[in-house]
Amino acid sequence: MKIIKTAQELKEIRRTLDGKTIGFVPTMGGLHAGHLSLVNRAKSENQVTIVSVYLNPTQFNDKKDLETYPANFEDDVKLLEKAGVDYMFTPTYPVMYPDDYKYKVIETDFSKTLCGAKRPGHFDGVLTVVMKLFNLVRPTNAYFGEKDYQQYQLLKGMIEAFFLDINIIPCPIVREESGLAMSSRNRKLSPEGLKKAPEFHKILASDDTIDNKKARLEKAGFIVDYITEVKGRLYAAVFLEDVRLIDNV
Repeated sequence: MKIIKTAQELKEIRRTLDGKTIGFVPTMGGLHAGHLSLVNRAKSENQVTIVSVYLNPTQFNDKKDLETYPANFEDDVKLLEKAGVDYMFTPTYPVMYPDDYKYKVIETDFSKTLCGAKRPGHFDGVLTVVMKLFNLVRPTNAYFGEKDYQQYQLLKGMIEAFFLDINIIPCPIVREESGLAMSSRNRKLSPEGLKKAPEFHKILASDDTIDNKKARLEKAGFIVDYITEVKGRLYAAVFLEDVRLIDNV
């Protein structure tokens, strides 16, 4: 696996790959089995696989959340090498934002709801950094987990709105045996929190009203941000031990 650190180097390498199918998995690091499921699918469906690892500060409205994000670069390198990834792109802020984030991509409707309602600017940062990555990597296929289903829908809309010649491929949520959706943030939970966290999905997926699900989650010790149904899908976000967890069914 070759590690690429600059936009110019990535552009030069990408030119040598013209004519090949490129599978791309963008991540923020702290890789786990959920990420690796995306990587394995990209490998199986493309001739070349590129994974980016970049902890993007522009999508964090909470500085503390950024500072405590559980990422370990050395571990990520080992996992991706073992998975057989061809290229790993690991830029810095000056590489990704030579304009210091003066230019950005904004969606004015769905991004203001659900995870965007109380996280101003979050999806602006997501859309902007992914647009930049798409322009550098120029993937044939890009893979995103359905745990962040709102994000997937917004990226799908961005691809369509800007006529990008990229297939965006949603991949099923990978869960622990307990039902808890795999997430880098799960590592921030205490042992007691990890025992309690699976109740989130269990209650969300139960046959009950939204109001009752909220009440049951609160009784179980969660702080509910939202549970909202949109087009037949139930989206939810909760806090447990100050750690934000999201899921959808």
